Amino acid sequence: MKINHFRDMYVAELQELVSVESQLSDSLLRMAGAATHPALKDLLLHHRGKTEAQGERLATMLRKHGANPMAHTDQAMQALIHETRKMLGILGGDDLRDAGLIASAQKLEHYKIAAYGTAALAGQLDLRDEQKMLHRSLDEEREFDVLLTRIAKREVNPDALAA
Repeated sequence: MKINHFRDMYVAELQELVSVESQLSDSLLRMAGAATHPALKDLLLHHRGKTEAQGERLATMLRKHGANPMAHTDQAMQALIHETRKMLGILGGDDLRDAGLIASAQKLEHYKIAAYGTAALAGQLDLRDEQKMLHRSLDEEREFDVLLTRIAKREVNPDALAA
């Protein structure tokens, strides 16, 4: 009986992740449109493609469990995206806005990284293929975070400071 509750919790976590990925995909497109630094714009668009693929992998997993991928809307991600929009309206100047975009993207990514902790649940349920897919997504999130930091330190933040 307890394993069924644990499985239900796992499925609920996957539904949350589908919502997070879907919302982030839309937000990354808007963020890329607002970015002026070419490397940042390219990185945001590239990660949007990965985000869409991650969402599809999650939806496939949920369908295997007989669950509706669209059953949940993650309100925390909604709030983070709202804060990103607000920040974009406040920051003036392209260089400063690009620095703010990186900061916002990292907040969104750190939330996703935390949400991908569900990979541990897959392992405890002996769902090894799903565990591998979740770890793959987690690795992609961490890689994106590192790339954002690199662009911020080497290019965008120095430009924003000089502006």
